[in-house]
Amino acid sequence: MGLIKLAAAGVAGYALYKYATREREAEPAHAGTYGHVRDAGPENMASNPQRWSKTDEAIDESFPASDPPATY
Repeated sequence: MGLIKLAAAGVAGYALYKYATREREAEPAHAGTYGHVRDAGPENMASNPQRWSKTDEAIDESFPASDPPATY
């Protein structure tokens, strides 16, 4: 009898969990992670930079990675 009660409690808990998280399942897991991410390079920027070095290019290409470029 105790096993049936435990199974019923598990089913009820799972049902409550699915009910509480039903809105999050509508959108993909990756949606809104970074928003809009532009391609690397000064030609893809909204405004052209005054100076643009190879270091700037390497840093721009590494975004959103956590590791800095090796040429920095």
